[in-house]
Amino acid sequence: MQRNKHVSTFLGFDNEYEESKIVVFGAPFDGTTSFRPGTRFAPDVMRSESYGLETYSPYLDRDLTEIKVFDAGDLQFGFGNTEKVLKAIKEFTQDIVADGKIPFMIGGEHLVSYPAVEAVFEKYKDLRIIHFDAHTDLRDEFKGERLSHATVLKRIWDFIGDGKMYHFGIRSGDGDEFRWAKEHVKLTKFNTDGLDDAIREIGDNPVYITIDLDVLDPSVFPGTGTPEAGGISFHEMMDAILKMKNLNVVGLDVVELSPHYDPSGVSNAVACKIVRELALAVYK
Repeated sequence: MQRNKHVSTFLGFDNEYEESKIVVFGAPFDGTTSFRPGTRFAPDVMRSESYGLETYSPYLDRDLTEIKVFDAGDLQFGFGNTEKVLKAIKEFTQDIVADGKIPFMIGGEHLVSYPAVEAVFEKYKDLRIIHFDAHTDLRDEFKGERLSHATVLKRIWDFIGDGKMYHFGIRSGDGDEFRWAKEHVKLTKFNTDGLDDAIREIGDNPVYITIDLDVLDPSVFPGTGTPEAGGISFHEMMDAILKMKNLNVVGLDVVELSPHYDPSGVSNAVACKIVRELALAVYK
């Protein structure tokens, strides 16, 4: 796999594909956004904004110069065809997984997680999902559409099945979603309580981590399309990342930054820092 020579990479993710264990790519899609669009701009913005960070993480006492990550740039999508977009994401992720590497996708709206998880699941049939979000995303359809950022975790459940999905920080959704969740998934409202138990239950099973950045409180992260009051703090997010560093992570994504809703740039900085810490935490 070759990087487009015109692509600027995320800070420290400028290694060659063959030597890298993690492959980062952007999925700039927000075609099913139901409130405020703009997540399509996130991957490109995050690359440029990442250079405001250091390569060293004091949280993990580790440096991006010590790990090998390849940034493939953004996937190129046509307009107006959601299924073609999802197909392109799945096929790209399949190539990464086939080469024994970890796909790390930057969205984009949350629906982009669906094909990426599906591709990872094809190789890892015992896959578990850890999901951080303000919203349940467990509707079977939203305004007549089964493929939506509001249905993404339900579409993943369709092939993952019961008892293998762990949701944290959830504080918004239809009442039927919460009632359905009690019977089929493990959902923690408002915070990350129970993450330790989830990690013990998961054990050595392969894990896909998906972080919708609106899990963070809008006072920390206003730059998102559907902000929800009552979210977790950055410190709680970092605590969760540190707890997950010993899991067998085989795929991950960070989604739902809409840069232009936060003119201060703080949301961009928060998103970039989470990407840095995740890469350092899951790299073995």
